[in-house]
Amino acid sequence: MIESRLDSAAKKRLATLNAGERIDPEFALKIARDASVHELGEAALKQRRARHGDKAYYVYNQHLNYTNVCRNQCRFCAFFKKAGEEGGYTYSLEEARKRLMDRIHEPIREIHITGGLNPDLPYQYYLDLLALCKEVRPQAVVKAFTAVEVAHFADTLGTDEATVLREMMAVGLDALPGGGAEVFSPAMRERLCPEKVTADRWLHIHGLAHDMGMKTNSTMLFGHIESWEDRIHHMERLRAAEDEKPGFIVFIPLAYQPHNNELGAAGPTGEEYLRTISVARLFLDNIPHIKAYWAFSGIKAAQMALWAGADDFDGTIVEEKIGHAAGADSPKGMTISELVETISATGFTPVERDTFFNEL
Repeated sequence: MIESRLDSAAKKRLATLNAGERIDPEFALKIARDASVHELGEAALKQRRARHGDKAYYVYNQHLNYTNVCRNQCRFCAFFKKAGEEGGYTYSLEEARKRLMDRIHEPIREIHITGGLNPDLPYQYYLDLLALCKEVRPQAVVKAFTAVEVAHFADTLGTDEATVLREMMAVGLDALPGGGAEVFSPAMRERLCPEKVTADRWLHIHGLAHDMGMKTNSTMLFGHIESWEDRIHHMERLRAAEDEKPGFIVFIPLAYQPHNNELGAAGPTGEEYLRTISVARLFLDNIPHIKAYWAFSGIKAAQMALWAGADDFDGTIVEEKIGHAAGADSPKGMTISELVETISATGFTPVERDTFFNEL
């Protein structure tokens, strides 16, 4: 564990930060590297409590990873399969319907849909999938397709992303998930995912969605080969994007899963995870929520993250496939009672929410 290396002036500044006060990237990098995890956690907890009190949010949601066939070959990804490769799958619309109907007795508030860039799927499939979700779950929020998927649809059609978003919103798209951001550093993207859309394009698509009145999530994949400079740069770009075109609901630090992929890096330590959560809460003054995504971090780390600045615990999920393909040892889903019990055990108050953090 890193002992504090902050000088007295930096210690005082960190301890007296007000909720919503903006810190510059240089100070963020300094505290990320030199503050103790206790100092960071105390400061972030103060900010978290000023915003959300002792509430810890959760959502009754369902994940639908409709295909793992992908034309990209990101080095950190254990989920993708090449077209025709053993283990590849794609849900037919009837299979997707069955998965939705299997849980129709549950009061699910959100359907989260992401998948690979399958070159064999026609654009109409995605429109039909959205319409199907609204048919089966008319009251649920459909949060579907990362910016990477939206770019893929636009490229396949030879059109622009705004057209894709408008057409999808017309048949049921309510919000965008935050996946595909990875790390915005061009040098890191070249090493990790050279085929993936650029950071500029990812941010452009989210900005378009915000302009259209649609809210979106944001993420960062960390704990692999990136540096603290890369993490701060990533958060700085998100903060600037939110200043320009507001619409991010939540920031989700995704702990890299080290198994079954080409990259093979170690993954973040528990301290590194908590440190990243705290720095995110302190730096992202204009993004209201920080998520402890238990499906990637593990349940115990996510519980501790609530004390380190996170206010959201995500939800029931069932069934997460992307992180688990890379060796995540958390359950693939939790029941509502398990979620409530897990949050209550931390001393925080469980509060059910919808995608947009309206309390239910």
